[in-house]
Amino acid sequence: MTASTPMGKPALPKHVGIIMDGNGRWAKAQGSARLEGHQKGAEVARDVAGWAIDMGIRQLSLYAFSTENWDRPKMEVRGLMSLLAMMLPRSLPDMQQSGVRFRVLGDIAPLPSSARRAVEKACAETAANTDLDLILCLNYGGQQEILAAVKGAARWALQQPDSDQALNSLTPETFRSMMWRHDVAPLDLMIRTGGEKRISNFHLWDAAYAELYFTDVLWPDFRQQDLQAALTEYAGRERRFGMTSEQVI
Repeated sequence: MTASTPMGKPALPKHVGIIMDGNGRWAKAQGSARLEGHQKGAEVARDVAGWAIDMGIRQLSLYAFSTENWDRPKMEVRGLMSLLAMMLPRSLPDMQQSGVRFRVLGDIAPLPSSARRAVEKACAETAANTDLDLILCLNYGGQQEILAAVKGAARWALQQPDSDQALNSLTPETFRSMMWRHDVAPLDLMIRTGGEKRISNFHLWDAAYAELYFTDVLWPDFRQQDLQAALTEYAGRERRFGMTSEQVI
C-alpha cells in the first residue's frame, strides 16, 4: 500500500516540514554576503506557502531559527532578526488574501522586541484564516520541546492524588497534549534542502513516522517543481507505521 487515496490518486501529506538549508552556501557561490542568502531564502519561503495552498497541503512548518542558531556570528543573528521584523509585515497582505494562518513554534521571548512584535502581530491578524497553517519554527528545538513536555507531565502527575499511578497511566497521546503545538498534526513529510542528511533537532516527537526527503537543491534555488518532486516521491512510499506490508494492503 502506498501513500495514496482509495481512488488511486496520490495522497497528499497533511503536514509538511521543511528544513530550509543552504542560504549561506548560495550566497557564497554568488559572491554575496550571507544575509543576502537569507533574504532570498525568506522570499522562497513566502512562495512555498503559496505553492502549498495550490497543492492542497494544510499545514507547513518551516525551520527558520533553531535554539542552536544563537551561536552563529552576532552580526548574522542580528541580520536574521531584522529580516524577520521587516519581511513579516510585508507578507501580511498576501497571507490575508491567501487565507494563511501564521503560527509560531518555539520560545519567542528572547527575540528582539521588533521581531517579537512582528511575529505576534502576524499571529493575531491571521488567526481566523483557514486555508493553510504556516508554522514558523523560531528559537525552536525538538529536544527542548520534549523536555518542556516532560516537565509539564511531572507537574501534572504531582497534582494527582497518586502521582506514581498518574505517571504509569501516561500515554503517548496524553504526553503529546503537553507539547508546544499539540494542536498541529504530526509530520507526514520532512524535506531538507542543501544536501545534508540529518534532521537537526526538528520536530523530534512529531517526525516519528514522517517520510524523509533530502535534496541537494540549496534553499534559495528551491522551486515549485522541487516541492512537487518531494510530494510525488511521498505518494509512492509505503507507510506501514510499524505494521507489515500485508497488514496495510
